[in-house]
Amino acid sequence: MRQLSRADREWPPSPQAVSTASACPPELTDPNNILSKRSVYFDYDNFEVKAEYRDLVASHAKFLTQNRQFRMLIQGNTDQRGSREYNLALGQKRADAVKRMLALLGAQEEQLEAVSLGEEKPKNEGQNDAAWAQNRRADMLYNGEF
Repeated sequence: MRQLSRADREWPPSPQAVSTASACPPELTDPNNILSKRSVYFDYDNFEVKAEYRDLVASHAKFLTQNRQFRMLIQGNTDQRGSREYNLALGQKRADAVKRMLALLGAQEEQLEAVSLGEEKPKNEGQNDAAWAQNRRADMLYNGEF
């Protein structure tokens, strides 16, 4: 088994580690590959990863187990309903839920960081159910993308 180098263990990754791993392999950007999908969507006021996203999370976990030099930042997001404090807490629970699933499926804890953006980074600025549904998500970003 390969020994992890200091750069492999470092979080956030050093600029050198980011530059060597930021050249994303084609499977991460190929729109026909499941790994190009980076968002897990949630029901209103909920942080459970829905069954329809489990294969997506499992694919990213498999990629991370096979590519230990990569790190992932999971950003939890909410719609704007609810207080700022509530939304920050809910966003963190969403990010943590994805992180926990990735770790259970083999990704190393050192590869993962979960943060909440609350309602601060909406995907859709609209004020209706369809827009809000797009904002209730956790985004998975690899080093070099954040």
